[in-house]
Amino acid sequence: MKKLLLFAAAAAVLASCAPKTAPELPMETFFRNSEKTGYQISPDGRYFSYMAPYESRRNIFVQPVDGKQAVRITSETERDLAGYFWAGDNRILYLKDTGGDENYQLYGVNIDGSDPKAYTAIPGVRTQIIDPLEEIDSLIIIGTNQRNPMIFDPYRLNLNTGEMTMLCENPGDIQGWQTDHDGRLRVAYAIVDGVNSQIRYRETEAEPFRPVLTTNFKKSVSFAAFTPDNKQVYAVTNLGRDKVALVLMDPATCEEIEQLYVNDKYDLDNIWYSDAQKKLLGVSYTGHKGTARHFFDKATGEMFGRMEKHLRGYAIGIAGSNKAEDKYIVYAGGDRTMGTYYFYDVEADTMTKLADLAPWIEEEQMAEMIPINYTSRDGLEIEGYLTLPVGKTVHNAKNLPVVVNPHGGPWARDYWGFNPEAQFLANRGYAVLQMNFRGSTGFGRKFTEIAYGKWGQTMQDDITDGVNWLIGKGIADPA
Repeated sequence: MKKLLLFAAAAAVLASCAPKTAPELPMETFFRNSEKTGYQISPDGRYFSYMAPYESRRNIFVQPVDGKQAVRITSETERDLAGYFWAGDNRILYLKDTGGDENYQLYGVNIDGSDPKAYTAIPGVRTQIIDPLEEIDSLIIIGTNQRNPMIFDPYRLNLNTGEMTMLCENPGDIQGWQTDHDGRLRVAYAIVDGVNSQIRYRETEAEPFRPVLTTNFKKSVSFAAFTPDNKQVYAVTNLGRDKVALVLMDPATCEEIEQLYVNDKYDLDNIWYSDAQKKLLGVSYTGHKGTARHFFDKATGEMFGRMEKHLRGYAIGIAGSNKAEDKYIVYAGGDRTMGTYYFYDVEADTMTKLADLAPWIEEEQMAEMIPINYTSRDGLEIEGYLTLPVGKTVHNAKNLPVVVNPHGGPWARDYWGFNPEAQFLANRGYAVLQMNFRGSTGFGRKFTEIAYGKWGQTMQDDITDGVNWLIGKGIADPA
């Protein structure tokens, strides 16, 4: 009897250690749209907003942070709204087109649904948002192509009166504009000769723009933000280096004053500048397993650490903050979930759940996306991702059918995180291989430039070498 009991106990232990599998799930599980998206917070921190369906179209809802009933403030039934943002504590602006013509026009409404206005509802004209001017009440800067359908001129729009004032006339080659902290239009980005990029600058809005730097497609310079005194800029650039770095730059000459941060492996993605504190807080870059950060401000790093403690095991990001920067909308995600939005109160150190993007997904039924490395035939290190069916690991997966899913571009890259295609295929029993072959972005100039003239050649060999790596591991079925 004791032997039988011991045998039963051992069998139970073995069963509990056996790899788990996931049931075959409907395709809609992986590709169904989220109900609630686009969470934002009001400048005063009293409300949060989001987009959700009404009559099968995405509309805007506003809800007090104390949990009271949400109010729908738009009622579009023909087209989804293209996007929205807060314009002060009590008003929201949004963009929509007509019948899918992509001529997005700007509208506004109060957070109780009152006083709807059409600001740029001009037939055949498209509106761009250049700067919401969050620090300047009732004014924003937009671009429209009402003067010439092929180009966009910048205008300062008064939200109270609807008056639009042209700030300058686009000569035809300017693709983007940038303001300083006082809302003055100071920088223009142009494409010259159809290939090269040019930065044009002016000290005041009374002056014409003048060229200060022209670069080819191998080089990049972008002003991320002006310094608090509006005299210098924080620029992200790869000039004179392999990796995109953060530097302090003179906008009048594009002369580099000081290198502030560079990563030895990855290009810099974004900077974190505080309007409330008027200083640079940190930078971020995409590593092998999601976003990584470097903080210049100790208090901000500590705050982010407290956020991470609330959401252990998940990659987090800041979706927005109030004007005082003591309340945040936080996104938490990973490779087995579409993610969740939270409301974080800095002073109280509380993290309140707002909504799951895909509440129908059970994480234990999703597959892990495994960061991998392999070496190409000519010795180049390639980073990639391997998604295996639930219950399979790189140690026990044998002779699986494999789907190779290279990213497009090729000047793009694959990322660690929830991937519906990979999850669907893994659920059907496939291993899914994704790789950042040479030419992929984010790994420095050299890694990109060695692919020039090699599309379909060494770039393709990197993909083949990844398959051979899987075969060598015994994971892929060679047939």
